[in-house]
Amino acid sequence: MAGLRLIVGLGNPGAQYLRTRHNAGFWFVDALASGQGERFGLDGKLHGETCKVRIDGEPVWLLKPATFMNKSGIAVASALRYYKIEPHECLVAHDDLDLSPGTARLKFDGGHGGQNGLRDIIAHLGHGKFHRMRIGIGHPGHRDQVTPWVLGPPSAKDEDAMLDGIARALDVLPLAVDGQFDKAMQQLHTAGSR
Repeated sequence: MAGLRLIVGLGNPGAQYLRTRHNAGFWFVDALASGQGERFGLDGKLHGETCKVRIDGEPVWLLKPATFMNKSGIAVASALRYYKIEPHECLVAHDDLDLSPGTARLKFDGGHGGQNGLRDIIAHLGHGKFHRMRIGIGHPGHRDQVTPWVLGPPSAKDEDAMLDGIARALDVLPLAVDGQFDKAMQQLHTAGSR
């Protein structure tokens, strides 16, 4: 299978959302960019912030939609078209209520599981055939509490766990970029806490 050429982090733009659970996808691509000394710049035609990194020598575009979570598909569809990248060469990093903080899981295809960013991307593409990096944020315990939970900052303990999960996810990216998704998945899903 083809490797990755575009990695999208989902989140909401604006300082007030910076450290919220819902921005775990932004945390992921920010960690990737800063690890390489790269900075994001706004690209109006792609409705988001972009930068380019090299992962094991391969050029990979990073994208942070500036459209707010529920309109993420606009930016993703624009970037795929502009860079002439197929959806299966794209990885979308997003927060996941069904996984505990510190857990990160790779997945290909499937539904949106109630995640509004994924829902909009699937609506724009007409399918779900792209890779996902699910970053666990935990669940508040009751669905009535989900909105304030995802839009709120995690506890210091949960934030540390989330950052640890992101670090482990970044460790397997070279395999994914090389198209070795099964190996990346196996390594990530069997990795305990460091």
